[in-house]
Amino acid sequence: MFVLPETSGDFWVFGYGSLMWNPGFAHEEAVKARLHGYHRTLCIHSRHYRGTPERSGLVMGLDRGGSCVGMAFRVARGDEADVVEYLHKRELISHVYKERHLTARVHDGRMVRAMAYVADQRHEQFAGHLSVEDAARIVSGAVGSAGRNEEYVMNTLSHLREIGIRDPWLEGVARLIRAD
Repeated sequence: MFVLPETSGDFWVFGYGSLMWNPGFAHEEAVKARLHGYHRTLCIHSRHYRGTPERSGLVMGLDRGGSCVGMAFRVARGDEADVVEYLHKRELISHVYKERHLTARVHDGRMVRAMAYVADQRHEQFAGHLSVEDAARIVSGAVGSAGRNEEYVMNTLSHLREIGIRDPWLEGVARLIRAD
């Protein structure tokens, strides 16, 4: 049984990586949003979805500092518990993410409370602050149950471009991946 946090109003989920282009849950609204206090980066060693215990890959995490533009998804009333259950199964496999309810500003200026998953810097899978070269080296050749790690990076970058977001660091990782 999953218990939802005490909230008033709509239930939102903030996506900054694969949740942007593959949320996997029904939603009534999907809008560009900015979350302050965290930035998107490849900082999580993936040992399941995009790597294995023997050859980890990297996936996105929200790490402290800066801000992050991503997508906010408004969930229909009555669907909240199902969405939370789905996200727990998807995102909390190893508990490298901490579930937080944070304030984000959506494109029209509304402030919404959104459930988001932030990186736990104390977890053994936290990769830390990597250079472009180190991130590309870890991503290159890693494969997990959800496919190739390079595909994850390229899909994320493609989606960011579609919604008008530039990420020079991630673009640098992608350039090195393509060069391999």
